[in-house]
Amino acid sequence: MPLTCTRTRTVKKDDGTEQDEQFTYTHFTLKNRWWVLAQTEGVEFQAPAIPEWNEQKALAALNIERVPFENLDGNVQGYARSGGKIAINPLAALPFKTFCHELAHCLLHCQETDLTDTDQTPRSVAEVEAEAVALLCCESLGLPGAECSRGYIQSSGQGQAISERSAQRIFHVADQILRAGRNAEPTEAAR
Repeated sequence: MPLTCTRTRTVKKDDGTEQDEQFTYTHFTLKNRWWVLAQTEGVEFQAPAIPEWNEQKALAALNIERVPFENLDGNVQGYARSGGKIAINPLAALPFKTFCHELAHCLLHCQETDLTDTDQTPRSVAEVEAEAVALLCCESLGLPGAECSRGYIQSSGQGQAISERSAQRIFHVADQILRAGRNAEPTEAAR
């Protein structure tokens, strides 16, 4: 459960005087009357199948492995790791959108060592690229998440235009993901 807390800290102003300043932060707590998904019983949750697209086929074609989600931060929907590994929170609000976002990180950024800021791709650009790929995949397959993606892109992009190079990368990876999961190979005429 997220809890918003307020604290006071002493800050030194430019003129050398000290002043108390309040700040807020979010703290997460687990209560003993709550449980996590792994502690529940019943049939294992299976995401509904997407008739024209197959997750396992896409993972195999892209040489990416889905690993168990192990992050304790309740706000994290998923993550990508170098070596072609992704994890999706079993309670993710939009699991397919998150799946595509993390696939995009694997294909675009993971060679840059676990998505840390690098000289090659700033974090804000990496997030815009990955979320734009997720947006295109969701829209192409008629799945929910486009509204959330648009807001995420605007927030992460901080009002900056998407560069021509990023746009090319976004379209290429979205196409790569969509083709990788197609159940039927396109004919020569359709290519």
